[in-house]
Amino acid sequence: MLEILAPIELADLRTTVLKGEEGDPPAIAIVCDSMGQIDLGWIETGDAPIAWRAAVYQELEQTLGIVLPIFGYDHLFDEISMYYWDGETDDEAARRCMIEYHGVDEGEIDEQSLPSTMNARRPDWMIAANAAQPAQLPSGLRQKLRSLRRARRALKGLQPDRNAWHCDIDLVYQYVPGFEEASSVPPLTLVPSEQFARELDDVGRSGMEMGFMDIAGLCPLTDPGRIDDWLTSLRLGAEFLLAAQNLIELDPTKL
Repeated sequence: MLEILAPIELADLRTTVLKGEEGDPPAIAIVCDSMGQIDLGWIETGDAPIAWRAAVYQELEQTLGIVLPIFGYDHLFDEISMYYWDGETDDEAARRCMIEYHGVDEGEIDEQSLPSTMNARRPDWMIAANAAQPAQLPSGLRQKLRSLRRARRALKGLQPDRNAWHCDIDLVYQYVPGFEEASSVPPLTLVPSEQFARELDDVGRSGMEMGFMDIAGLCPLTDPGRIDDWLTSLRLGAEFLLAAQNLIELDPTKL
């Protein structure tokens, strides 16, 4: 297990064996010990065309959740919307909510606290509409994106009960006493902290106080033969993460 996970640098992952209670079989959980924004490398800070960076970012945002406990911008926006605007998503409704339900004086409403200004803070590479189509990308980048998609398909083809990375929250509660008291917020995010530090602090506060939803997968081992299946799926997940890691670490000037 250590050998399989050793090349992964996107997140600090470990495995732990859990004893089943009341006749339940033992299980193995994958736990994420990392917190905060993952390093996006050239996607966030490089000089490559915005269309390339947006294409890769969208791919990561749509796929990394298959193995990592991670959230993206939509999750962050929904959490902030529920917390500050009772689920409203346009400025006028949010302003009315803050006045009528939160007792904020109309003259004290900061324009920076409205939905439109939060959305406007997104860098261009975070916006899906800016992403290039595959045919518009250099061949080296297309190849790395295809590798990520192949790895994802291999994981998606696994049966949930034979997948080391499958995370059923009811099973987690069953095997980890007291875990239901933890926050539902994952410990990792793809949202850049430079632009959204306050929002990330607000959403992450419950996790810092009660613990994050840090389990990446939990698989009961109903018979000895499942151990081989578990190791196979663990390796497939590691290959997926390595494909994502390769995308982040590439040098776009050499494409």
